[in-house]
Amino acid sequence: MGGDYVDVIIFAAIAAFLVFRLVGVLGKRTGQEGSRDPFGIARSAEISEREENTENPRAASGLDPRDQKDDMSTPLQSGLERIKAVDSRFTEADFEAGARNAFEMIITAFALGDTGTLKSLLSEAVYANFDHAITQRKRSGEIQETSLVGIDSVEIIEACLLHSKAQVTVKFVSKQVSVCRDQSGAVIDGDPEAVNQVTDIWTFERDTRGKDPNWLLVETRSSN
Repeated sequence: MGGDYVDVIIFAAIAAFLVFRLVGVLGKRTGQEGSRDPFGIARSAEISEREENTENPRAASGLDPRDQKDDMSTPLQSGLERIKAVDSRFTEADFEAGARNAFEMIITAFALGDTGTLKSLLSEAVYANFDHAITQRKRSGEIQETSLVGIDSVEIIEACLLHSKAQVTVKFVSKQVSVCRDQSGAVIDGDPEAVNQVTDIWTFERDTRGKDPNWLLVETRSSN
């Protein structure tokens, strides 16, 4: 009986010792508890980052992400995204609405010979060409009549960022009646009864680092 009692005490002592050791081990902080990752998420992220840096040396080098081209994007999409990266206010819808208004104003101002309006909407080079055409027309005594019947479509077809200069090219499809008359009012070019579909391709530019939010017309061409 006494021997059994001693055995119980010994087993109890051993059990207490084992519990003490377990508490001691489990209670210790190794500095790695917070980094435990039973599902391998941290390791997957580490591998992904290492693979990304290996496959995309431009990202690893710390170059501006705006200079990187997404292989899945078109040149137009890439250009628009680069512009948005430096001008958070830029949206395609707002730009197209503004381009439509500028198109109407420029067409009308050119027909009227309104150089004051044109000067605020055109680059120096384009303005010089428009001004020259208006001056020649006046010297010849010709009168230009252009009626913008309607604009069928306004579509952004090109976009790019050259240093701080954002350039957006727009395709305008419109219906116009264009007539040129002499001093007596006789028609010397065009048909006042004919409505023509005209396709114009204009490029607008703005310095994204400048304070002026307006875009200037820097190039015009026609596909007709």
